[in-house]
Amino acid sequence: MNLIATHIASLVGLHLPPQLALFLTLAFMVFLFRRDIREKPDVSGALWLPLLWLVLGCSRPFSEWLSIFGLPVGGGVSNEEGSPVDASFTYAIATAGLFVLINRQVSLSEVLQRNGWIVAFIAYCFISIVWSDYPFITFKRCTKISLHPIMALIVLTEPDFKEALIRLMKRCAYVVVPISILWIKYYPQLGLSYDEWSGMQVIQGIAVGKNSLGADCLILGFFFFWHLLQTWRTERNTQRRNELWLTAGFLIGVLYVLRLSHSATATICLFVAILIVVFVGIRPRIKNFIGTYMLAALVLLVAAELAFGISERLSESLGRGSTLTGRTDLWAHCLEFQSSPILGEGFQSFWFPERRDKIAAFYHHWKPGGSHNSYLDLYLDLGLIGLCLLIGLLIATYWKIRPELFRNFEWGRYRLGMLAAILLRGWTESCFTPGSALWFVFYIIAMDYPLTHLTAVQPSVRVARSEESREFAYAEEKP
Repeated sequence: MNLIATHIASLVGLHLPPQLALFLTLAFMVFLFRRDIREKPDVSGALWLPLLWLVLGCSRPFSEWLSIFGLPVGGGVSNEEGSPVDASFTYAIATAGLFVLINRQVSLSEVLQRNGWIVAFIAYCFISIVWSDYPFITFKRCTKISLHPIMALIVLTEPDFKEALIRLMKRCAYVVVPISILWIKYYPQLGLSYDEWSGMQVIQGIAVGKNSLGADCLILGFFFFWHLLQTWRTERNTQRRNELWLTAGFLIGVLYVLRLSHSATATICLFVAILIVVFVGIRPRIKNFIGTYMLAALVLLVAAELAFGISERLSESLGRGSTLTGRTDLWAHCLEFQSSPILGEGFQSFWFPERRDKIAAFYHHWKPGGSHNSYLDLYLDLGLIGLCLLIGLLIATYWKIRPELFRNFEWGRYRLGMLAAILLRGWTESCFTPGSALWFVFYIIAMDYPLTHLTAVQPSVRVARSEESREFAYAEEKP
């Protein structure tokens, strides 16, 4: 798999004609997908639906991709109403996803029973349509967020859900990483943008901004590190060696893009997630007390923040200033215009033109479209009730993960590390939004759906695993 390092070096170190770089990138992507398909993984064709949804969440809206390819897109595009093309595509992929779940005879009662907090949260989002200033727009955004659990269920109901997760993430990386490097290096009109806050040039790659690109690197970087640990313990042979080259090569590529993005939040979150995975692996007995350790860490962080202002000091050390690049000032302004602290303004309804323009009056040449704090955004949209539902959902997710550490350790620590990263990133970025790739990944780790029989987890590199690393997916017989 030296081809990976060679490709990255050719794009980064050599000054190729853009057309040649584009050809090499497309050829490289074709090679990767062809290799993936020839391995004949134990996944169904339906996995392409959540892959498409994840790639779009990591990159640009469907209508923008059509524009990049030179295809005309109809009018009616606005920040509030969105694109009719995007809406049509969303409903089409939602219909296809529901058809897959119906064909698999997924039990709705099982979904509702095992994912009560998710159901309650999404139901309250729909209920908030009643008091939203723009009920139809709120309804469309609620419909879009409902697509996350649909796509997550497709992954979780695959014949081998762990293999499905691995193929989903690897195939997403086959698109996101090479195209990001290509656009940054050879197509700056696509890979670069300008910060509305400072006017400085920022690197966005395949995403819609540096923070979104950082989120992509967080998702993929954490996955490849986790996958590298598992692959390392497999039986030594040619296939293991090739898989190690592939995993290490993409991990290096992801870290390279992350460094270019200058996303401090994503870097910190990735470091914390990796630290948790390593620490839990080194000290297996910590599984018995993981809740106590996490609660103690949370209490210490809150106490340190109140006593010493560690977030400001950390922000200064990362070159972001003591106000987290102006975020704390923005948060204060947002709270001034919260008129319904109990119910909120309606899901995704706070940042409509009236309030956005009032908040923008505090700034010059910049109109904020969010508070850069997921918890504050949710409070503004759904009030204290919605915020409590989110907290309940996060706690319930942790309680699902804890027993997984005992019955399916690798899957459990992946879920735990990703949960910690999402919780931390939510403090300085908006990630609980309809089109967020991180929010989709959250549903994958937060949802449970029981299998009807015990299924052996096949090795992702198609080799026999050692007894130590061979695991079985947890399943529970239906009554």
